[in-house]
Amino acid sequence: MEKQNVLITGATSGIGKATAELLANNGFNLILCGRRQERLQALKDGLGKNTNVHILKFDVRDRDAVFQAISSLPKEFSKIDVLINNAGNAHGLDPIDRGSMDDWDAMLDINVKGLLYMSKAVLPQMVERESGHIINIGSTAGKEVYPKGNVYCASKHAVDAINQGMRIDLNEHGIRVGAVNPGLVETEFSDVRFKGDTQRAETVYTGYQPLKPNDIADIIHFVITRPYHVNIADLVVMPTAQASSTIIKKEL
Repeated sequence: MEKQNVLITGATSGIGKATAELLANNGFNLILCGRRQERLQALKDGLGKNTNVHILKFDVRDRDAVFQAISSLPKEFSKIDVLINNAGNAHGLDPIDRGSMDDWDAMLDINVKGLLYMSKAVLPQMVERESGHIINIGSTAGKEVYPKGNVYCASKHAVDAINQGMRIDLNEHGIRVGAVNPGLVETEFSDVRFKGDTQRAETVYTGYQPLKPNDIADIIHFVITRPYHVNIADLVVMPTAQASSTIIKKEL
């Protein structure tokens, strides 16, 4: 059976990196995208021992860069079987009246527009083949709103709506579309949200056992290896200690 090509955005850390590592060990070719060349190269050097790896350095916020990157793919990687829209971020945790408009722009540009640009660039070939699989990495923040989450929650609610709309619109072309919506996962997420305040970021994950990137990678692997007639349309996963964005059982 021909090895599938999987494109992962935001592949240099967290869920994206863990997914790349797992898929490399399970017979998938990888197209890894990110903004940090050194990390991309390190991934290629490490994972290239197990599978074929192509790296693309660009920012999903840059519409032209997205389309140029996809058009630059060599022949052996040009057929994208699975697109994992993983790139995303949170900036700040402020009441909306004190929020930074630069933070708002960053979240909407990456979480929403970046996902749309990537999908727009890849979808024509899937539509032509009438096959393909898109996985959108959402969040429990796309299922509820929590204090000071305002614009981040709005961006992930948009991902939830786009995922549903995409699945409806692409149904006639036989393309699988689904979302994986994690709760608290211990990644660089909070470091970015709190702008490098490591001490504050660490408190997010203390007193309980959060999810790890490998937990989500396992789920993504499961989703893309189901028989083609099976589509995992919308999946929410949280650590056992988490009941909602604001209810977390922590040990004192």
